[in-house]
Amino acid sequence: MPTEITAPMSGRIAAVLCKPGDQVKFEDELLMLEALKMENPIFAPADGKVVEIKVAEGAMVEANQVLIVID
Repeated sequence: MPTEITAPMSGRIAAVLCKPGDQVKFEDELLMLEALKMENPIFAPADGKVVEIKVAEGAMVEANQVLIVID
C-alpha cells in the first residue's frame, strides 16, 4: 500500500534528495524543507520505493501537502 509523505509545516523545498524509482530505507533523508529560517529534513517513514515526487526544488508547500509517495 502506498505511503504519502506530507509536509509537517508550510515552507519551501530547499532540496530533493531522491528520484522516482529509488529504493529507500527507513529514515533515509528524502527532502530538505526550509521553514522558519531553518532546514528541516524529511525522512522516509518506512522502507520502500519512491513512486512519485509531487514537488520540485524551490516550490512553496503548505502544511499537510503530499510531497512524495513511496510503496
